[in-house]
Amino acid sequence: MVKKILRGLFTLIGLIAGYLIGAAILKGRYFSQINYINTNTVYKVLFLVFCVLFFGIIFFIISPWINSLIIKLMDYIENNIQKVPGTEILFGTVGGIIGLIISSLVLSVFSRISVIWSIISIVVNIITAIIFADIAVKKREELMTFFYGLKKAGSSKEKKSKTVSRGTPKVLDTSVIIDGRIFDICQTGFVEGTLVIPNFVLRELRHIADSSDALKRNRGRRGLDILNKIQKELNIKVEMYEKDFPEIEEVDIKLLKLAQVLNGMVITNDYNLNKVAEFQGVPVLNINELANAIKPVVLPGEEMVIQIVKDGKESGQGIAYLDDGTMIVVEGGKKHIGETLEVIVTSVLQTAAGRMIFAKRKE
Repeated sequence: MVKKILRGLFTLIGLIAGYLIGAAILKGRYFSQINYINTNTVYKVLFLVFCVLFFGIIFFIISPWINSLIIKLMDYIENNIQKVPGTEILFGTVGGIIGLIISSLVLSVFSRISVIWSIISIVVNIITAIIFADIAVKKREELMTFFYGLKKAGSSKEKKSKTVSRGTPKVLDTSVIIDGRIFDICQTGFVEGTLVIPNFVLRELRHIADSSDALKRNRGRRGLDILNKIQKELNIKVEMYEKDFPEIEEVDIKLLKLAQVLNGMVITNDYNLNKVAEFQGVPVLNINELANAIKPVVLPGEEMVIQIVKDGKESGQGIAYLDDGTMIVVEGGKKHIGETLEVIVTSVLQTAAGRMIFAKRKE
């Protein structure tokens, strides 16, 4: 629809340009010297019609290329504006308007002198607007503090139901919503910033909740329950992001694109998404990495009391688990399954899946 409107507009511009050019040519010296054409109205009209049609057809033909350039320019401007924080756009616009007003007031007297002064005033207006916009963007923190102080003084009795957070936006992945631990982490207050729940993630959760497979259906419903708890019980700002990226099919790639647009982070426990995000330079908070990081540190030589629950992969090995799920491999523990033993830690192995502890029975 936009392409058709632009093509019609450029064709109209071509028709008008043809008429103006034809009229200017008829008033020129060359045609004024030809008495036959100059006195014959029919030839003048035919010449004007020829110019109008000629330039109209030319603009009609080249309009698709002009349309593509305009659309590319609009996409480029839109993508770059989306990456700029809203405060910078706001303060830059206000600063530019103030600069234009000041420069227009100063140069309004001189602009009437001559055409050259008019051109100079336009240039000065543009430069002044850019300078004031840059100053407003660089001083936005001080201006925000000033206006926030005025607002706080005027409405000191007003209470906010949600905590206003100025941290980096956190985009939630489908897997981390179903996992549910994000609710407990946010409840502790360690996560700052707005929690962003994209609409395409919500659609994926609904699709999982409507699955014919019982396990998938339960996972999807659990994710929807977690979302309701996050919105109702957490003292943190939660936003639903309605915009989609129809040119991208995969939800994971949409998440990374959204994080780039919002200049935020992705919260996930998906190992593959974590690696793709690292490759694309998108910051990621991995719940599994956080869980591994807060597990108690165990050093070789430490003693602990554990219960052997099953045999290991290697011959004679027994397996035990700590309260946080850390697996302990005990040499010679197979024959003590079901017993509680005192063991000594021999080594600790940190893997992408978690932490493994190797131990032997204390003599």
